[in-house]
Amino acid sequence: MTASLDEFKQFAGPKINYSGSRVSENEIWITPYGLLFETGIKQQNVECFEFHGYKAFFKTGGDLPFDIFSASFYLLSRYEEYLPHKKDMYGRYAYENSIAFKQGFLHLPLVNIWLKDFKNLINQKFPGYRLSTIDSGLSFLPTYDIDIAWSYKNKGWRRNIGGFVRSLLKVQLSSVKERWQVVNGKQKDPFDAFDWMDRLHEQYKLKPLYFFLIPENRGRYDKNINPGCKSLQQLIRDHANRYAVGIHPSWRSGDDASLLTKEIATLMMLKGEPVFSSRQHYIRFNLPEGYRRLLDNGIKNDYSMGYGSINGFRASVASAFFWYDLERENQTELMLFPFCYMEANSFYEQKMSAQQALDEMRQFYKTVRSVNGLFIMIWHNSFLGTDKLSKGWRDVYEQFIKEVSRGF
Repeated sequence: MTASLDEFKQFAGPKINYSGSRVSENEIWITPYGLLFETGIKQQNVECFEFHGYKAFFKTGGDLPFDIFSASFYLLSRYEEYLPHKKDMYGRYAYENSIAFKQGFLHLPLVNIWLKDFKNLINQKFPGYRLSTIDSGLSFLPTYDIDIAWSYKNKGWRRNIGGFVRSLLKVQLSSVKERWQVVNGKQKDPFDAFDWMDRLHEQYKLKPLYFFLIPENRGRYDKNINPGCKSLQQLIRDHANRYAVGIHPSWRSGDDASLLTKEIATLMMLKGEPVFSSRQHYIRFNLPEGYRRLLDNGIKNDYSMGYGSINGFRASVASAFFWYDLERENQTELMLFPFCYMEANSFYEQKMSAQQALDEMRQFYKTVRSVNGLFIMIWHNSFLGTDKLSKGWRDVYEQFIKEVSRGF
């Protein structure tokens, strides 16, 4: 990189001119839109147009009709999330605000697509120089949020009596019978899919990532098993010995940073080693405060970059990237790993059947693979057990894993 015009002209290899005028014929010229030279945050004029069959914005000129650097920065920095916007029912940035949703490209890793085209342009412009594709060696990462490890087991007599009463009042006799059978050790808990998941991982040589929700106090959105439960502690230790394990910060920790510190310390004690990975419960975070809290607590990798109410690419990318703190104008050490699919979105928000969800997973995976990206998905043990509400979902998950292992 250089700001010297003479040095640029004399350089014999491939070169990119990022300025307002062409310098030489032997270059790729990108005309700046101006965003990367600004400081502060203000409303931007984002008008989309078609380019190579996909959307682009920040139209300028040169060898590309738009400023690919400014446009990519706008999406990756989540610039729009710093602007005034309406929250969803959970106080999160609503996907309906995003340019990706409004312009119909939420289902695409648009930044990866742009970069793929840019790579082709470089190879065409400089045929003697072949720009290779960076291969991370990983194209698929299954991840799990363990919000409630067991439906009936290890909840204590008060919660189970309350469950019995609620089921009786609703005349849900089958639930009463099932709870009784599980509590008395005559039937496996419907959320207990852990052995089945282990066998699946072993069969297909998967290296999943688990996130455990372990706040001390329960709440409306934190319905976990208490971390003082010996069975839960053993479950966490068993998984930490076999897999990568991270923290699933509670809902309440979003309002009280001290709770995040306490939950990380609890998991660290159970794992016997530092905790570097996290994913927010309910995908509840706001910028920049949410990510700053993670950094303050030693978190290096976060897997929350996605939406908790619709599947798609929140940052329009299918590759890991460092979080840029837009207010402080600096790149941080927090690496973001975006996900594009969560089964709870398909089931609760998009009202899909298990088969429709399988088709959706297939499409996302094929899209990510076409740009050499990383496909990260979220599942919960509750959907992979024997609970009647999620009947058929374990089957489609296993079918998808089989297809991925065969390379589709």
